[in-house]
Amino acid sequence: MNSESKLSQTANSSFTMDDFAKALEKHDYQFQKGQVVHGKVFQLDHDGAYVDIGGKSSAFLPRDEASLRAVTDLSEVLPLQEDLEFLVIRDQDAEGQVTLSRKQLEIQHVWEKLLQMQENSQTVQVRVTGVNKGGVTVDINSLRGFIPRSHLAERDNLEALKGQSLTVGFLEINRNTNKLILSQRLAARSANFSLLEPGQLVEGKVTGIKPFGVFVDLDGMSALLHIKQVSQKFIESLDKVFQVGQIIKAIIIDLDEGKGRVALSTRVLENFPGELLENMDEVMATAEARANRASNKTAE
Repeated sequence: MNSESKLSQTANSSFTMDDFAKALEKHDYQFQKGQVVHGKVFQLDHDGAYVDIGGKSSAFLPRDEASLRAVTDLSEVLPLQEDLEFLVIRDQDAEGQVTLSRKQLEIQHVWEKLLQMQENSQTVQVRVTGVNKGGVTVDINSLRGFIPRSHLAERDNLEALKGQSLTVGFLEINRNTNKLILSQRLAARSANFSLLEPGQLVEGKVTGIKPFGVFVDLDGMSALLHIKQVSQKFIESLDKVFQVGQIIKAIIIDLDEGKGRVALSTRVLENFPGELLENMDEVMATAEARANRASNKTAE
């Protein structure tokens, strides 16, 4: 080999080493807070775990960031050399080490799951952990939620609810402000809705009388009997027809679960226009037979 090719080879090899160093630098992962990364735990100690995530130096996961649930043995939730997902919760320090969390990742997943449940109008079981003037605090998948007093079935003795499990629906979910407002009434309404269908005869109590219609309570759910649906005959004043506290029967003509609306009708129970106004007791006493006849007419 002549001297020229020796020089060339030396130049090439030194270039390759430089290039290799630059390539290492270029591929020094710039991990950032909030980023989800994959890695393998290679060492456990009393304070936490060391994780290989492909960076210059290992990452560290503090013991209290290992899981949402209380952990006594880290190896239960952080098996060695198994590919796992982590959330970066602190940027690189002077040594290039980032801090990781499995717990915060689990919390993220819980929020996402709850949002999905809210979109699907689903209910969830929660445990009451505390009481204050405005309502109760609850544990929901290890997150802290709140049920306002007005959205509880039991509003007088809140202390008695401590430790109890309640079925609730979602009023407000805000991940940014950690706001999780729940409602037992919403869940009850949702459960009741599943038992209702148009054409069904229901019984309820008159809770309010307005110029446009009558509000009727159906096992904790409010329904509206509009003035136009009371009778086939014109009505001047509903106060002369109904009384608050009165029990009436009516047919469901429309349901809107999203808005929590139930529309009722008594006019379809009449054999002739104005019968309800002339003889309500008779119409109510024979409501089931009349409802069956009305549904048969609709089916024809």
